[in-house]
Amino acid sequence: MSIPLNWFLVVAAGLFCIGLYGVLSRRNAIGILMGIELMLNAVNINLIAFWRYLDPARLTGQVFAVFVFAVAAAEVAVGLALVIAIYRNRDTVVVEEIDLLKE
Repeated sequence: MSIPLNWFLVVAAGLFCIGLYGVLSRRNAIGILMGIELMLNAVNINLIAFWRYLDPARLTGQVFAVFVFAVAAAEVAVGLALVIAIYRNRDTVVVEEIDLLKE
């Protein structure tokens, strides 16, 4: 007995909506990065679910998921480096208070 595809899609859609809400509602840069990570995890759930139900003989879904993991790791590394650099210069991580053009 296997879980139907639409259950995976509902879970992924819910996770994506939670991540989108986190990105749009947070003022903190770290919270925005966490919302983006939730959205990338929802994409991974969709990729693996479609791979499992459409063509489990090939590894295309798993390969795409590995690429998404690599993009997520790069996003975390670059994003946190930017947040740390901005915090050292501005003493805040609130996105609305960061104006790099104004000194």
